Amino acid sequence: MSALKTPQTTAVEGPTDPEGPTGQLACWLAGTSIEQIPREVRERAVHLLLDGLACALIGAQLPWSRTAVDAVLAMDGEGPVPVIGWGRTTSGPAAAVLNGTFIQGFELDDYYAPAPVHSTSLVIPALLSTSYRTGPVSGARFLQAAVSGFETGTRVGLALRGPEMLSRGWHSGSVFGTHAAAAASGTLLGLDAAQFEDALGLAATQSAGLMAAQYEAMSKRMHHGLASRNGYYAAGLAYAGYTGIKRVFERPYGGFLSTFGEGHDPDASQITKGLGQTWNTSGITVKIHAAMGGLHPAIDAVLALAAQHKIEAEDVERILIEVPTAIYHHGWWTPERPLSTIGAQMNLGYATAVALLDGHVRPEQFTPERLTADDVWRLIGRTEVREVNQQQDPDWAQPGYNTRVTLTLRGGDEVLTCALNQPHGGPDDPLTNEEIREKYRALTARVIDADRAEQIEQIVLGLEDQPDLDRLVSLLAAPVRGALD
Repeated sequence: MSALKTPQTTAVEGPTDPEGPTGQLACWLAGTSIEQIPREVRERAVHLLLDGLACALIGAQLPWSRTAVDAVLAMDGEGPVPVIGWGRTTSGPAAAVLNGTFIQGFELDDYYAPAPVHSTSLVIPALLSTSYRTGPVSGARFLQAAVSGFETGTRVGLALRGPEMLSRGWHSGSVFGTHAAAAASGTLLGLDAAQFEDALGLAATQSAGLMAAQYEAMSKRMHHGLASRNGYYAAGLAYAGYTGIKRVFERPYGGFLSTFGEGHDPDASQITKGLGQTWNTSGITVKIHAAMGGLHPAIDAVLALAAQHKIEAEDVERILIEVPTAIYHHGWWTPERPLSTIGAQMNLGYATAVALLDGHVRPEQFTPERLTADDVWRLIGRTEVREVNQQQDPDWAQPGYNTRVTLTLRGGDEVLTCALNQPHGGPDDPLTNEEIREKYRALTARVIDADRAEQIEQIVLGLEDQPDLDRLVSLLAAPVRGALD
Protein backbone atom coordinates (compact mmCIF):
# COMPACT_ATOMS: atom_id res chain seq x y z
CA MET A 1 0.00 0.00 0.00
CA SER A 2 1.25 3.49 -0.83
CA ALA A 3 0.97 6.42 1.54
CA LEU A 4 -1.08 9.42 0.44
CA LYS A 5 0.59 12.63 -0.54
CA THR A 6 -0.31 15.68 1.54
CA PRO A 7 -3.35 17.31 -0.05
CA GLN A 8 -3.36 20.82 -1.39
CA THR A 9 -4.41 23.35 1.20
CA THR A 10 -7.43 25.56 0.73
CA ALA A 11 -8.48 28.79 2.34
CA VAL A 12 -12.02 27.46 2.76
CA GLU A 13 -12.48 25.76 6.14
CA GLY A 14 -16.07 24.61 5.75
CA PRO A 15 -18.79 24.09 3.17
CA THR A 16 -20.12 27.12 1.34
CA ASP A 17 -23.46 26.90 3.16
CA PRO A 18 -23.19 24.90 6.40
CA GLU A 19 -26.94 25.19 7.00
CA GLY A 20 -28.01 23.77 3.64
CA PRO A 21 -28.55 20.04 3.06
CA THR A 22 -25.24 19.60 1.24
CA GLY A 23 -23.36 21.50 3.93
CA GLN A 24 -25.05 19.71 6.80
CA LEU A 25 -24.28 16.32 5.32
CA ALA A 26 -20.68 17.33 4.63
CA CYS A 27 -20.24 18.55 8.20
CA TRP A 28 -21.76 15.36 9.61
CA LEU A 29 -19.51 13.16 7.52
CA ALA A 30 -16.43 15.11 8.59
CA GLY A 31 -17.38 15.30 12.24
CA THR A 32 -18.79 11.86 13.11
CA SER A 33 -16.64 9.32 14.95
CA ILE A 34 -17.05 5.57 15.37
CA GLU A 35 -18.02 6.15 19.00
CA GLN A 36 -21.03 8.23 17.91
CA ILE A 37 -22.47 5.32 15.94
CA PRO A 38 -24.66 3.21 18.26
CA ARG A 39 -23.30 -0.24 19.01
CA GLU A 40 -26.32 -2.04 17.53
CA VAL A 41 -25.89 -0.07 14.30
CA ARG A 42 -22.23 -1.02 14.13
CA GLU A 43 -23.12 -4.66 14.74
CA ARG A 44 -25.67 -4.58 11.94
CA ALA A 45 -23.17 -2.88 9.63
CA VAL A 46 -20.66 -5.64 10.30
CA HIS A 47 -23.25 -8.21 9.23
CA LEU A 48 -24.07 -6.18 6.11
CA LEU A 49 -20.38 -6.24 5.23
CA LEU A 50 -20.26 -10.00 5.82
CA ASP A 51 -23.23 -10.45 3.49
CA GLY A 52 -21.65 -8.24 0.84
CA LEU A 53 -18.43 -10.22 0.94
CA ALA A 54 -20.36 -13.48 0.55
CA CYS A 55 -22.01 -11.99 -2.53
CA ALA A 56 -18.60 -10.92 -3.87
CA LEU A 57 -17.14 -14.40 -3.42
CA ILE A 58 -20.05 -16.17 -5.14
CA GLY A 59 -20.17 -13.50 -7.84
CA ALA A 60 -16.46 -13.47 -8.69
CA GLN A 61 -16.38 -16.41 -11.09
CA LEU A 62 -19.79 -16.21 -12.72
CA PRO A 63 -19.68 -16.33 -16.53
CA TRP A 64 -20.46 -12.63 -16.96
CA SER A 65 -17.99 -11.72 -14.20
CA ARG A 66 -15.25 -13.54 -16.11
CA THR A 67 -16.12 -11.55 -19.21
CA ALA A 68 -15.92 -8.34 -17.16
CA VAL A 69 -12.52 -9.26 -15.71
CA ASP A 70 -11.09 -10.09 -19.13
CA ALA A 71 -12.34 -6.81 -20.56
CA VAL A 72 -11.40 -4.51 -17.68
CA LEU A 73 -7.95 -5.95 -17.07
CA ALA A 74 -7.20 -5.77 -20.79
CA MET A 75 -7.87 -2.03 -20.58
CA ASP A 76 -6.47 -1.22 -17.12
CA GLY A 77 -3.76 -3.81 -16.62
CA GLU A 78 -1.99 -4.55 -13.37
CA GLY A 79 -2.03 -2.53 -10.17
CA PRO A 80 -1.91 -2.93 -6.39
CA VAL A 81 -5.56 -3.63 -5.55
CA PRO A 82 -6.84 -7.22 -5.41
CA VAL A 83 -9.67 -8.45 -7.58
CA ILE A 84 -11.76 -10.54 -5.16
CA GLY A 85 -11.68 -14.26 -5.90
CA TRP A 86 -9.14 -14.08 -8.70
CA GLY A 87 -5.64 -13.94 -7.24
CA ARG A 88 -4.97 -10.95 -9.49
CA THR A 89 -4.55 -7.23 -8.92
CA THR A 90 -5.32 -4.08 -10.87
CA SER A 91 -5.71 -0.33 -10.43
CA GLY A 92 -7.93 1.14 -7.75
CA PRO A 93 -10.63 2.34 -10.16
CA ALA A 94 -10.67 -0.94 -12.09
CA ALA A 95 -10.83 -2.98 -8.89
CA ALA A 96 -13.78 -0.92 -7.67
CA VAL A 97 -15.64 -1.62 -10.91
CA LEU A 98 -14.97 -5.36 -10.79
CA ASN A 99 -15.49 -5.93 -7.08
CA GLY A 100 -18.77 -4.01 -7.24
CA THR A 101 -19.79 -6.05 -10.27
CA PHE A 102 -19.18 -9.25 -8.31
CA ILE A 103 -21.28 -8.17 -5.33
CA GLN A 104 -24.16 -7.26 -7.65
CA GLY A 105 -23.42 -10.28 -9.82
CA PHE A 106 -26.24 -12.59 -8.80
CA GLU A 107 -29.00 -10.38 -7.33
CA LEU A 108 -28.21 -11.72 -3.86
CA ASP A 109 -26.91 -8.51 -2.33
CA ASP A 110 -28.66 -6.06 -0.01
CA TYR A 111 -31.08 -3.32 -0.97
CA TYR A 112 -32.81 -0.42 0.77
CA ALA A 113 -36.53 -0.67 0.06
CA PRO A 114 -37.68 2.98 0.49
CA ALA A 115 -34.98 4.23 -1.90
CA PRO A 116 -33.65 1.27 -3.91
CA VAL A 117 -29.87 1.07 -3.69
CA HIS A 118 -27.46 -1.84 -3.21
CA SER A 119 -25.20 -0.45 -0.51
CA THR A 120 -22.39 -2.95 -0.08
CA SER A 121 -21.72 -3.16 -3.83
CA LEU A 122 -20.92 0.56 -3.65
CA VAL A 123 -19.17 0.85 -0.32
CA ILE A 124 -16.97 -2.25 -0.05
CA PRO A 125 -15.20 -1.85 -3.42
CA ALA A 126 -14.58 1.87 -2.91
CA LEU A 127 -13.14 1.24 0.54
CA LEU A 128 -10.89 -1.62 -0.57
CA SER A 129 -9.46 0.55 -3.35
CA THR A 130 -9.09 3.57 -1.07
CA SER A 131 -7.27 1.54 1.58
CA TYR A 132 -4.45 0.93 -0.89
CA ARG A 133 -3.93 4.68 -1.09
CA THR A 134 -4.08 5.47 2.61
CA GLY A 135 -1.81 2.76 3.96
CA PRO A 136 -2.85 0.45 6.81
CA VAL A 137 -6.49 0.86 7.80
CA SER A 138 -7.92 -0.39 11.09
CA GLY A 139 -11.11 -2.39 11.16
CA ALA A 140 -12.82 0.30 13.22
CA ARG A 141 -11.96 2.97 10.66
CA PHE A 142 -13.19 0.75 7.83
CA LEU A 143 -16.45 0.15 9.68
CA GLN A 144 -16.98 3.86 10.35
CA ALA A 145 -16.44 4.62 6.67
CA ALA A 146 -18.89 1.89 5.66
CA VAL A 147 -21.63 3.36 7.86
CA SER A 148 -20.94 6.80 6.37
CA GLY A 149 -21.62 5.31 2.95
CA PHE A 150 -24.70 3.37 4.05
CA GLU A 151 -26.26 6.46 5.58
CA THR A 152 -25.41 8.81 2.72
CA GLY A 153 -26.62 6.66 -0.17
CA THR A 154 -29.97 5.89 1.42
CA ARG A 155 -30.60 9.50 2.41
CA VAL A 156 -29.83 10.90 -1.02
CA GLY A 157 -32.09 8.21 -2.45
CA LEU A 158 -34.92 9.22 -0.15
CA ALA A 159 -34.52 12.85 -1.21
CA LEU A 160 -34.75 11.79 -4.85
CA ARG A 161 -37.77 9.54 -4.15
CA GLY A 162 -35.92 6.48 -5.35
CA PRO A 163 -38.87 4.33 -6.47
CA GLU A 164 -39.92 7.18 -8.78
CA MET A 165 -36.53 6.90 -10.44
CA LEU A 166 -37.22 3.24 -11.22
CA SER A 167 -40.61 4.10 -12.66
CA ARG A 168 -38.95 6.62 -14.99
CA GLY A 169 -36.37 4.08 -16.19
CA TRP A 170 -33.32 5.05 -14.15
CA HIS A 171 -31.35 2.43 -12.27
CA SER A 172 -31.93 4.28 -9.05
CA GLY A 173 -29.10 2.86 -6.94
CA SER A 174 -26.39 3.62 -9.43
CA VAL A 175 -27.71 7.19 -9.74
CA PHE A 176 -27.44 8.02 -6.04
CA GLY A 177 -24.87 5.32 -5.25
CA THR A 178 -22.00 7.56 -6.29
CA HIS A 179 -22.62 9.57 -3.11
CA ALA A 180 -22.48 6.45 -0.94
CA ALA A 181 -19.10 5.49 -2.36
CA ALA A 182 -17.77 9.04 -2.13
CA ALA A 183 -18.85 9.34 1.51
CA ALA A 184 -17.22 6.04 2.40
CA SER A 185 -13.96 6.78 0.58
CA GLY A 186 -13.91 10.34 1.88
CA THR A 187 -14.25 9.12 5.46
CA LEU A 188 -11.30 6.78 4.99
CA LEU A 189 -9.30 9.63 3.46
CA GLY A 190 -10.19 11.94 6.36
CA LEU A 191 -11.79 14.67 4.25
CA ASP A 192 -12.83 17.85 6.01
CA ALA A 193 -16.29 19.36 5.52
CA ALA A 194 -15.23 21.58 2.61
CA GLN A 195 -13.68 18.62 0.83
CA PHE A 196 -16.77 16.53 1.45
CA GLU A 197 -18.86 19.21 -0.25
CA ASP A 198 -16.59 18.90 -3.27
CA ALA A 199 -16.71 15.11 -3.14
CA LEU A 200 -20.51 15.09 -3.08
CA GLY A 201 -20.61 17.46 -6.03
CA LEU A 202 -18.06 15.41 -7.97
CA ALA A 203 -20.04 12.25 -7.22
CA ALA A 204 -23.31 13.80 -8.36
CA THR A 205 -22.01 14.81 -11.75
CA GLN A 206 -20.94 11.20 -12.45
CA SER A 207 -24.30 9.61 -11.63
CA ALA A 208 -25.93 7.41 -14.27
CA GLY A 209 -27.64 4.11 -14.97
CA LEU A 210 -30.41 3.03 -17.38
CA MET A 211 -32.83 0.35 -16.25
CA ALA A 212 -33.30 -1.12 -19.72
CA ALA A 213 -30.11 -3.00 -18.88
CA GLN A 214 -32.30 -5.44 -16.95
CA TYR A 215 -33.61 -7.22 -20.04
CA GLU A 216 -30.57 -8.88 -21.60
CA ALA A 217 -27.46 -6.77 -21.00
CA MET A 218 -24.60 -7.77 -18.73
CA SER A 219 -24.16 -4.10 -17.90
CA LYS A 220 -26.83 -4.09 -15.18
CA ARG A 221 -24.39 -6.16 -13.10
CA MET A 222 -21.76 -3.44 -13.48
CA HIS A 223 -23.82 -0.33 -12.74
CA HIS A 224 -23.07 -0.20 -9.03
CA GLY A 225 -19.43 -1.08 -9.67
CA LEU A 226 -19.16 1.90 -11.99
CA ALA A 227 -20.85 4.08 -9.37
CA SER A 228 -18.40 2.78 -6.76
CA ARG A 229 -15.49 3.73 -9.00
CA ASN A 230 -16.99 7.16 -9.60
CA GLY A 231 -17.41 7.77 -5.88
CA TYR A 232 -13.85 6.60 -5.30
CA TYR A 233 -12.69 9.11 -7.90
CA ALA A 234 -14.84 11.87 -6.40
CA ALA A 235 -13.31 11.48 -2.94
CA GLY A 236 -9.79 11.20 -4.31
CA LEU A 237 -10.17 14.28 -6.47
CA ALA A 238 -11.60 16.28 -3.57
CA TYR A 239 -8.72 15.16 -1.34
CA ALA A 240 -6.27 16.51 -3.93
CA GLY A 241 -7.99 19.90 -4.03
CA TYR A 242 -10.02 19.39 -7.21
CA THR A 243 -13.30 21.23 -6.66
CA GLY A 244 -16.77 19.90 -7.34
CA ILE A 245 -20.24 21.40 -7.67
CA LYS A 246 -21.00 23.43 -4.56
CA ARG A 247 -24.37 22.99 -2.84
CA VAL A 248 -25.13 20.26 -5.35
CA PHE A 249 -28.40 19.22 -3.70
CA GLU A 250 -29.75 22.79 -3.63
CA ARG A 251 -28.91 24.05 -7.11
CA PRO A 252 -32.11 24.91 -9.04
CA TYR A 253 -30.39 24.61 -12.43
CA GLY A 254 -28.24 21.57 -13.12
CA GLY A 255 -28.25 20.44 -9.51
CA PHE A 256 -28.57 16.80 -8.56
CA LEU A 257 -32.11 16.85 -7.19
CA SER A 258 -33.48 19.45 -9.59
CA THR A 259 -32.23 17.55 -12.63
CA PHE A 260 -32.70 13.89 -11.74
CA GLY A 261 -35.84 14.67 -9.75
CA GLU A 262 -37.59 16.69 -12.41
CA GLY A 263 -41.26 15.79 -12.40
CA HIS A 264 -41.50 13.99 -9.08
CA ASP A 265 -40.94 16.62 -6.40
CA PRO A 266 -37.65 15.71 -4.70
CA ASP A 267 -37.31 16.56 -1.02
CA ALA A 268 -33.85 17.74 0.06
CA SER A 269 -34.85 17.67 3.73
CA GLN A 270 -34.69 13.87 3.64
CA ILE A 271 -30.90 14.09 3.41
CA THR A 272 -30.55 15.56 6.88
CA LYS A 273 -33.75 14.43 8.60
CA GLY A 274 -32.72 12.66 11.80
CA LEU A 275 -29.08 12.66 10.70
CA GLY A 276 -27.01 11.10 13.46
CA GLN A 277 -30.14 9.96 15.31
CA THR A 278 -32.09 7.82 12.86
CA TRP A 279 -29.84 5.19 11.30
CA ASN A 280 -30.90 3.90 7.90
CA THR A 281 -28.17 1.28 8.13
CA SER A 282 -30.48 -0.74 10.36
CA GLY A 283 -33.20 -0.71 7.68
CA ILE A 284 -31.10 -2.12 4.85
CA THR A 285 -32.65 -5.37 3.62
CA VAL A 286 -30.65 -8.57 3.24
CA LYS A 287 -31.98 -10.88 0.55
CA ILE A 288 -32.79 -14.57 0.80
CA HIS A 289 -33.74 -15.04 -2.87
CA ALA A 290 -31.45 -14.62 -5.90
CA ALA A 291 -33.75 -12.10 -7.56
CA MET A 292 -34.47 -8.39 -7.74
CA GLY A 293 -35.78 -7.17 -4.38
CA GLY A 294 -39.14 -6.06 -5.72
CA LEU A 295 -39.90 -9.67 -6.66
CA HIS A 296 -39.36 -11.04 -3.16
CA PRO A 297 -42.89 -10.46 -1.79
CA ALA A 298 -44.38 -12.37 -4.74
CA ILE A 299 -41.88 -15.20 -4.24
CA ASP A 300 -42.64 -15.31 -0.51
CA ALA A 301 -46.38 -15.28 -1.20
CA VAL A 302 -46.20 -18.18 -3.67
CA LEU A 303 -44.05 -20.22 -1.29
CA ALA A 304 -46.41 -19.47 1.62
CA LEU A 305 -49.49 -20.55 -0.34
CA ALA A 306 -47.79 -23.72 -1.55
CA ALA A 307 -46.72 -24.65 1.98
CA GLN A 308 -49.99 -23.73 3.68
CA HIS A 309 -52.26 -25.52 1.21
CA LYS A 310 -49.83 -28.28 0.19
CA ILE A 311 -50.22 -27.57 -3.50
CA GLU A 312 -47.91 -28.43 -6.38
CA ALA A 313 -47.27 -26.43 -9.53
CA GLU A 314 -49.44 -28.77 -11.62
CA ASP A 315 -52.40 -27.89 -9.37
CA VAL A 316 -52.26 -24.25 -10.52
CA GLU A 317 -54.31 -23.15 -13.49
CA ARG A 318 -53.60 -19.42 -13.26
CA ILE A 319 -51.31 -17.04 -11.36
CA LEU A 320 -52.31 -13.40 -10.89
CA ILE A 321 -49.71 -11.03 -9.42
CA GLU A 322 -50.73 -7.47 -8.53
CA VAL A 323 -48.01 -4.92 -7.79
CA PRO A 324 -47.59 -1.12 -7.58
CA THR A 325 -46.18 0.99 -10.39
CA ALA A 326 -42.46 0.90 -9.52
CA ILE A 327 -42.37 -2.89 -9.24
CA TYR A 328 -44.54 -3.33 -12.33
CA HIS A 329 -42.19 -1.33 -14.53
CA HIS A 330 -39.06 -2.73 -12.91
CA GLY A 331 -40.18 -6.34 -12.68
CA TRP A 332 -42.60 -7.14 -15.45
CA TRP A 333 -42.61 -7.54 -19.19
CA THR A 334 -43.88 -10.55 -21.13
CA PRO A 335 -40.80 -12.79 -21.23
CA GLU A 336 -39.78 -14.73 -24.31
CA ARG A 337 -37.37 -17.56 -24.81
CA PRO A 338 -34.42 -17.39 -24.70
CA LEU A 339 -34.50 -15.39 -21.45
CA SER A 340 -31.15 -14.19 -20.14
CA THR A 341 -30.09 -14.81 -16.56
CA ILE A 342 -30.41 -11.14 -15.69
CA GLY A 343 -33.83 -10.99 -17.35
CA ALA A 344 -35.00 -14.02 -15.36
CA GLN A 345 -33.80 -12.50 -12.10
CA MET A 346 -35.77 -9.33 -12.80
CA ASN A 347 -38.99 -10.92 -14.08
CA LEU A 348 -41.99 -11.62 -11.83
CA GLY A 349 -43.25 -14.42 -14.04
CA TYR A 350 -40.03 -16.40 -14.10
CA ALA A 351 -39.21 -15.92 -10.41
CA THR A 352 -42.61 -17.01 -9.16
CA ALA A 353 -42.70 -19.95 -11.56
CA VAL A 354 -39.41 -21.42 -10.35
CA ALA A 355 -40.37 -20.69 -6.74
CA LEU A 356 -43.56 -22.70 -7.14
CA LEU A 357 -41.84 -25.50 -9.06
CA ASP A 358 -38.60 -25.79 -7.08
CA GLY A 359 -39.50 -24.44 -3.65
CA HIS A 360 -36.77 -21.78 -3.68
CA VAL A 361 -35.02 -19.17 -5.86
CA ARG A 362 -31.27 -19.80 -5.66
CA PRO A 363 -28.38 -19.83 -8.14
CA GLU A 364 -29.42 -23.24 -9.50
CA GLN A 365 -32.67 -21.71 -10.74
CA PHE A 366 -30.68 -19.68 -13.27
CA THR A 367 -28.57 -22.29 -15.02
CA PRO A 368 -28.92 -22.45 -18.83
CA GLU A 369 -30.93 -25.67 -18.48
CA ARG A 370 -33.43 -24.19 -16.02
CA LEU A 371 -33.82 -20.98 -18.01
CA THR A 372 -35.21 -22.96 -20.96
CA ALA A 373 -37.09 -25.69 -19.08
CA ASP A 374 -40.55 -26.47 -20.45
CA ASP A 375 -42.22 -26.75 -17.03
CA VAL A 376 -41.10 -23.22 -16.17
CA TRP A 377 -42.39 -21.76 -19.41
CA ARG A 378 -45.71 -23.55 -19.17
CA LEU A 379 -46.26 -21.90 -15.79
CA ILE A 380 -45.11 -18.50 -17.07
CA GLY A 381 -47.73 -18.83 -19.80
CA ARG A 382 -50.41 -19.10 -17.10
CA THR A 383 -49.19 -15.96 -15.29
CA GLU A 384 -50.73 -12.49 -15.44
CA VAL A 385 -49.23 -9.38 -13.80
CA ARG A 386 -51.28 -6.25 -13.16
CA GLU A 387 -50.26 -2.77 -12.15
CA VAL A 388 -52.19 -1.29 -9.22
CA ASN A 389 -52.58 2.49 -9.08
CA GLN A 390 -51.84 3.25 -5.44
CA GLN A 391 -53.31 6.74 -5.68
CA GLN A 392 -56.66 5.40 -6.82
CA ASP A 393 -56.83 2.34 -4.57
CA PRO A 394 -56.73 3.30 -0.86
CA ASP A 395 -56.14 -0.31 0.17
CA TRP A 396 -52.73 -0.07 -1.50
CA ALA A 397 -51.78 3.40 -0.33
CA GLN A 398 -49.36 2.45 2.44
CA PRO A 399 -45.65 2.56 1.57
CA GLY A 400 -44.00 -0.73 0.73
CA TYR A 401 -44.21 -3.40 -1.93
CA ASN A 402 -47.96 -4.10 -1.62
CA THR A 403 -47.91 -7.35 -3.57
CA ARG A 404 -50.91 -9.66 -3.91
CA VAL A 405 -50.67 -13.14 -5.44
CA THR A 406 -53.81 -15.08 -6.38
CA LEU A 407 -53.62 -18.73 -7.43
CA THR A 408 -56.55 -20.27 -9.25
CA LEU A 409 -56.44 -24.05 -8.94
CA ARG A 410 -57.39 -26.57 -11.61
CA GLY A 411 -61.07 -26.44 -12.43
CA GLY A 412 -61.33 -22.86 -11.24
CA ASP A 413 -63.38 -23.69 -8.16
CA GLU A 414 -60.71 -22.86 -5.60
CA VAL A 415 -58.89 -19.52 -5.41
CA LEU A 416 -56.04 -18.83 -2.96
CA THR A 417 -54.75 -15.35 -2.17
CA CYS A 418 -51.77 -14.01 -0.21
CA ALA A 419 -51.00 -10.29 0.15
CA LEU A 420 -47.64 -9.06 1.45
CA ASN A 421 -46.39 -5.54 1.93
CA GLN A 422 -42.81 -6.69 2.50
CA PRO A 423 -40.80 -9.87 2.13
CA HIS A 424 -38.99 -11.65 4.91
CA GLY A 425 -35.85 -9.54 5.25
CA GLY A 426 -37.73 -6.27 4.75
CA PRO A 427 -37.70 -3.39 7.26
CA ASP A 428 -40.60 -4.77 9.32
CA ASP A 429 -39.37 -8.37 9.20
CA PRO A 430 -35.58 -8.19 8.91
CA LEU A 431 -33.28 -11.15 8.77
CA THR A 432 -31.66 -11.68 12.12
CA ASN A 433 -27.91 -11.47 12.36
CA GLU A 434 -27.86 -15.24 12.80
CA GLU A 435 -29.83 -15.65 9.56
CA ILE A 436 -27.31 -13.42 7.78
CA ARG A 437 -24.48 -15.60 9.09
CA GLU A 438 -26.32 -18.70 7.88
CA LYS A 439 -26.73 -17.14 4.44
CA TYR A 440 -23.02 -16.31 4.38
CA ARG A 441 -22.09 -19.91 5.16
CA ALA A 442 -24.50 -21.34 2.60
CA LEU A 443 -23.20 -19.08 -0.18
CA THR A 444 -19.51 -19.41 0.55
CA ALA A 445 -19.77 -23.22 0.80
CA ARG A 446 -20.36 -23.21 -2.95
CA VAL A 447 -17.10 -21.49 -3.84
CA ILE A 448 -14.45 -21.74 -1.05
CA ASP A 449 -13.41 -24.26 1.58
CA ALA A 450 -14.91 -24.14 5.06
CA ASP A 451 -11.74 -23.08 6.87
CA ARG A 452 -11.22 -20.06 4.63
CA ALA A 453 -14.87 -19.10 4.99
CA GLU A 454 -14.68 -19.34 8.78
CA GLN A 455 -11.56 -17.19 8.93
CA ILE A 456 -13.24 -14.45 6.86
CA GLU A 457 -16.34 -14.62 9.03
CA GLN A 458 -14.43 -14.33 12.28
CA ILE A 459 -12.36 -11.39 11.07
CA VAL A 460 -15.42 -9.49 9.84
CA LEU A 461 -17.48 -10.18 12.96
CA GLY A 462 -14.57 -8.88 15.04
CA LEU A 463 -13.84 -6.02 12.65
CA GLU A 464 -13.59 -3.28 15.29
CA ASP A 465 -10.72 -5.11 16.98
CA GLN A 466 -8.66 -5.61 13.81
CA PRO A 467 -5.51 -3.43 13.70
CA ASP A 468 -5.40 -3.76 9.90
CA LEU A 469 -7.15 -5.54 7.05
CA ASP A 470 -4.19 -7.38 5.53
CA ARG A 471 -5.29 -10.90 6.47
CA LEU A 472 -8.89 -10.28 5.42
CA VAL A 473 -7.85 -8.89 2.05
CA SER A 474 -5.53 -11.84 1.47
CA LEU A 475 -8.34 -14.31 2.17
CA LEU A 476 -10.70 -12.45 -0.16
CA ALA A 477 -8.16 -12.09 -2.94
CA ALA A 478 -7.35 -15.80 -3.45
CA PRO A 479 -9.14 -17.57 -6.33
CA VAL A 480 -12.59 -19.09 -5.79
CA ARG A 481 -14.58 -21.77 -7.58
CA GLY A 482 -17.32 -20.89 -10.04
CA ALA A 483 -20.78 -20.94 -8.47
CA LEU A 484 -22.34 -22.27 -11.70
CA ASP A 485 -19.48 -24.53 -12.84
